Amino acid sequence: MSERKSDISGWLVRPASWHLWVVLGAVLGAVVARTARLTSDGGMDNAIVVRAARVWLAGGSPYDDPHFLYLPSAVVAAAPWATVPRGVLSVLVPVLVAGCLVGGWGCALRLHGVAPRSRFAALGLIGLAAGFAPFAHLVLLGNWTATAALALPLAVLLVGRGRWVAAGLVLGAAVALKPLLAPMGLLFVFARRWRALAWLAGVPAAASVGAALLLPDPAGFLTRTLPFLLRGDDGFVRLYEASPLAVLPRVGVPAASAALLAFGMAAVGVGCAYRRWRAGDEGPLRPAETAALLMLSAFLVSRPSYDHYLLVVVPLLLAGALQAGSVVREPWFWLALVPQLPGVTWPYLEAGERRAFRDAVTLCVLAVTLAAHCRRSAGRGNDVGHAAGPGQGLVAVVSGTGDYAGGRQQGASQGNPF
Repeated sequence: MSERKSDISGWLVRPASWHLWVVLGAVLGAVVARTARLTSDGGMDNAIVVRAARVWLAGGSPYDDPHFLYLPSAVVAAAPWATVPRGVLSVLVPVLVAGCLVGGWGCALRLHGVAPRSRFAALGLIGLAAGFAPFAHLVLLGNWTATAALALPLAVLLVGRGRWVAAGLVLGAAVALKPLLAPMGLLFVFARRWRALAWLAGVPAAASVGAALLLPDPAGFLTRTLPFLLRGDDGFVRLYEASPLAVLPRVGVPAASAALLAFGMAAVGVGCAYRRWRAGDEGPLRPAETAALLMLSAFLVSRPSYDHYLLVVVPLLLAGALQAGSVVREPWFWLALVPQLPGVTWPYLEAGERRAFRDAVTLCVLAVTLAAHCRRSAGRGNDVGHAAGPGQGLVAVVSGTGDYAGGRQQGASQGNPF
């Protein structure tokens, strides 16, 4: 991004003044401090994982708690937290969750070539923390979705630089902690990156098998948690799920019809993501939009599917706002986020268990908007590919033998992203 532009984008990419950093620090500090005051064990969701680790260390089965929905590897990963005093956890966990969100934003900025010290970097993070309700909600819950919010932009950044195996390792480690990013395997299938896909699948598989052997019920995830997820029959969890599978039956739609609609939308989303990837155009929008649409398509049918899952994809898309042709420049992107404005009370949706209706609107509108955008972008990309003619790189990308265009040059000039 050039600082010499005379329009708003040129102003945004210039270095931020210290005033903006003070504002950002105050906003993030307030979110973390509020969580530290209101929670123990770092938040309700983090407490579930830590409690499971404590049960395991005491000789019990972590899967006795039906709300523990993680792989066995997460039990071992949470074991050190079980020895930390609750008062320390109440401060440390929100700091780490906020740190993951900041780190994910930084990786998304680097993917799109935006300086981390720019005005856009500071203002964008302020907007996410103060103007996007799932941000504070995720910090308050201490949910391990924060690891996915960091891992996805980092993995897409590595993909953009042609480092597919490293991206597979990052995603595999994230899946071992929480299997939220498993749908990203489709991106590696699209690109025919089988070695990287093997790492993505092998890391959590090996970690889970090794951890399962240490548990009193090694098959607990398969025999207890997986059936629970497939049935989706927990009355408490269902009240907060944002997928059409859970929301539509609450307004009288037959479960079969809701499932047909949700899976149909997800299938269309995956198809549009595939077309977006095959377009083969240069620039960071291609991997970012393909990855985001794959995840949104999965959220449409996943059980459970919560509002804070949006933090996995929204920062990745928002960081591309300065790129021509970005979905962020479409009005429907912003309309989709309106239900997530904090402090706005919506009639008949005041109760906490009814916020799922607002979350479902955001999820569905955002998925449809991005799918339509990817379909149009794929058409433009294919037109560019035909105009460029054979032998200029696009054929290699479409066939899966080429890297993301420009990734190698960018990696050579900027060095290791770590």
